Amino acid sequence: MENDCDLLISGALGVVIPKVGVLQLDILVEDGKIKDLRKDSTNVIASNRIDASGRYVIPGVIDPHSHYGVFTPIEQAARTESKSAAIGGITSVIRMLRLDGSYRKLTDQFQMSAGNHYIDYSIHASILTDEQVKDIPFLINNMNIRSFKVYMNLGNGYNRILMDLDPGNLELNECEVNMNDNLIENILRSCSVGNSTVVVHAEDPTICADNTSKQKQCDLSNPKESNLQKWSDSRPPISESASISKIANLGRKYNSRLYFAHIGSTIALDAIIREKERGNLVTYVETCPHYLTHTTEFSSVKGKVVPPLRSKLDLQSMWYGLRNGIIDTVGTDHVANTLSLKLGERDLWTALSGFPGMGTMLPVLLSEGVNKDRITLERLVEITSYNTARAFDMYPSKGTIMNGSDADLTVIDLEMQKTVTPDLLLSSSDYTIYDGWKLTGWPVTTIVRGTIVVNDGLVDEKTLGHGKLIPRTYSGRIKSEK
Repeated sequence: MENDCDLLISGALGVVIPKVGVLQLDILVEDGKIKDLRKDSTNVIASNRIDASGRYVIPGVIDPHSHYGVFTPIEQAARTESKSAAIGGITSVIRMLRLDGSYRKLTDQFQMSAGNHYIDYSIHASILTDEQVKDIPFLINNMNIRSFKVYMNLGNGYNRILMDLDPGNLELNECEVNMNDNLIENILRSCSVGNSTVVVHAEDPTICADNTSKQKQCDLSNPKESNLQKWSDSRPPISESASISKIANLGRKYNSRLYFAHIGSTIALDAIIREKERGNLVTYVETCPHYLTHTTEFSSVKGKVVPPLRSKLDLQSMWYGLRNGIIDTVGTDHVANTLSLKLGERDLWTALSGFPGMGTMLPVLLSEGVNKDRITLERLVEITSYNTARAFDMYPSKGTIMNGSDADLTVIDLEMQKTVTPDLLLSSSDYTIYDGWKLTGWPVTTIVRGTIVVNDGLVDEKTLGHGKLIPRTYSGRIKSEK
C-alpha cells in the first residue's frame, strides 16, 4: 500500500541528503529500502516508528579503511568490531584484508564473516606478491572484490607485516613482503582491466629505512622515551610525496583509479594536488580522524601509526582540505589490537603501529568538525558516505538518501555530550587515543537496511548476523567522475 511501511522516521530537524541539502522530510522504509521521502506523513501506517525530534538524519556512515581479523580471527573480530562501528553510527565497513598465499582461500574468510557482522561489509584485497596478481581476475569476477591495496612502504629490508589470521587461528602471522616497481606496475595493469580502484599506501621504504636508522642512532641515549616527533622524523613526509609521484605516473599509463589512503601531511596533500593538476588520472584522497585531532605533541606511544602523526600545521591543512573538497573521504585505519600488544617492550621502536578508531570517527567529526564550524553537515555526509560509495562502487545503493537506496541511516544528536572511554566503544581493543575526551555530537540510532541495530546508544544483540556482503558493481559508478 502507498501509505504503508515497515519503518517511519519522522520529526527530524533535517534530513541531510548529499548534493541536495538539509530538508525537513520524513522517511518511509520498506523491505530494507527507502520507500519515500515526504513532507507530511500524517496518514502513514508504519509497523515501527522513530521520533527524530531535535536530531538530524544522515546517510549511514561508511568506513572505507579498517583492519580487523589480524589479532583475532574474523569470526571473533567481525562481532566485536562491527558492534563498535555500529555504536559509532557506521553502517558499512570495508576491511583491508592481507592474506599470505593465494586469494582462492578467500572463501574461508567469507564463510566466517557471514553471520558475524552487525553492519554491512566489503573487502579490499591487499596484493603482496606476483602470485597474488594472478588472483585479481578471480577476485573481480567471482568474489565481487573491486578494490585492491598496494603497500608501497614494504621493501628494501623494511618489509615485515602482520597478515590476517586464518579462521580459527589465534597465532599472529607475520610475513615478509618485498614490494618493487615491477610488482606495483603489474598490480596497476591488472586492476585497470577490471576497472578497479587501487588503494595506495604511499611511503618510500628506502627513505623510511634510512631515516629510521638515523633516528635510532640519535635515540641511544634515551631509548625508552616515546617521542612521536622521532617517529615522524623517521618516516618523513617526503617519503609519501616521492611514492605519490611514482604511482601517479604509472597510473596515467594504465588509466588507473587511485585512492590515496591515510593522508596526514601537507607535503603529501600538495603532491596529490600537483598530480591532479597534471590531469589524466582519477584520484581520491582519504584522511583519518587522528590526523584531524592529534599531532606529534601527543605524549603517548599509543599514538604510533603509519604514516605518523604530524605537526599542528599539517593538522590545519587536513581540515582545510576537508572543508574545501580537496580531501574526499575519511577512513579510520582502525586496528583492533590491545594495549599490551600495542606497547610491545614499551618503547617507540618496538611498539606496534595503529590503534582503534571506528567507534569515535563520527563523534570526532561532529564534535571537532561540525560543532566547531570547521565543516558543515552537508560536507560531513559527502566525506563520510557519498564520496566513499562512489569511490568503491556502492552508489546509489549506499551513500545517499533517495527512493530505492538501502535504508542505511544514522540519527545524530549534535548537542549530546559524552566522555570517551574504551568501555563505551565496545571494541576488542581496551584503549583509545580519545580516552577522557568530552565530545559533543553523537549518533543515537544506527539503521542498516531498515533494521535498527543501535537505538539510544544500545545495541540490539538480535541483529548479530544482519550485516551482509555489499554488492559492488562498476555499472553503479558515476560516469562523470572521469
